[in-house]
Amino acid sequence: MSDDSGSSRGQRSSVSSRGRFDPAVLYQAALAYYVDNATQAEIAESLGVSRPTVSRLLSEARAAGIVTIEVREPRFEEDAELAGRLAEALGLRKVYVTPTVGRRDVGAVLAPGVGRALEDAALVAGDGLLISSGVTVYQVVDHPLPQLPGVLVAPTVGGQLEAEGPYQTNEIARRLAMKVNGRPVLLYAPALPSAELYSSLLRDPHIQEVLGLWQTAKAALLGVGAPPLTRTIMPSTFQGNPRWLRSAVGDINARPYDVHGTPIELESNERLIAMRLEELREVPHAIAVAVGRNKIGSIIAAARAGFFNHLVTDTDTAAALEAAAAGR
Repeated sequence: MSDDSGSSRGQRSSVSSRGRFDPAVLYQAALAYYVDNATQAEIAESLGVSRPTVSRLLSEARAAGIVTIEVREPRFEEDAELAGRLAEALGLRKVYVTPTVGRRDVGAVLAPGVGRALEDAALVAGDGLLISSGVTVYQVVDHPLPQLPGVLVAPTVGGQLEAEGPYQTNEIARRLAMKVNGRPVLLYAPALPSAELYSSLLRDPHIQEVLGLWQTAKAALLGVGAPPLTRTIMPSTFQGNPRWLRSAVGDINARPYDVHGTPIELESNERLIAMRLEELREVPHAIAVAVGRNKIGSIIAAARAGFFNHLVTDTDTAAALEAAAAGR
């Protein structure tokens, strides 16, 4: 049977009249454990208490706010050499390579790269920042991004009638604006209105404001779609199975293109409320956000066509892109 009488004498001196540990003792135990790296046995001997009491001291120190613990996801340095080689191979201004996504949350992995790309864009209040639809950008805007006070955030494509969250473009734009402390400029229009509605929508002053930003925006975040026939969710404009789906390797702004980066012109394109692919070439910082080996062909075709000039992707996709661009 153990004798803890010595420990009991130490404990009595460390407990307040309310049955709580003296804050000075909590601080002394926490300082020894978290700063001086003393063991609990060493602290127990120093304070004249039992080891279980040291554990309680440390727990109460955390509860009292004397000790705060912050768990941070490790920051990975981007693979600068791979990023540089890939930018040269695809004719891009800059590539941001994040750690491989694997089974991790896509948005959490890519958001730091997107943040660096937005910081490089050097946006100021009143500048336009566009954002497209898509699963990847939809996930990225759920994570921390740099503050861009007063920046105007607008969708590149209509989407009010879409059932899937990644194609609810106003919601994506609103969430991005909240993240960066910007101002949302929303597009109150379906992506593909009827012919009668289309002409009247274009006369609406709110829609005219968005269309104006398409011409003057300093930056854009663009999701790059995989080949339509490989996808489980798509915008409503892709519904049905038209023949053009077989030749499309990807899409941006719900506008498909082929392996050569040539936009696939459809009859419905005349009333599609979406920024044209050719217009993206005029955006100073057109930032594609894409990951996955199923998007290799769509990323390469769009990059070589000039639909974006910056790319955020992960290490695995970047390596596959480099090999594909070199014909390996």
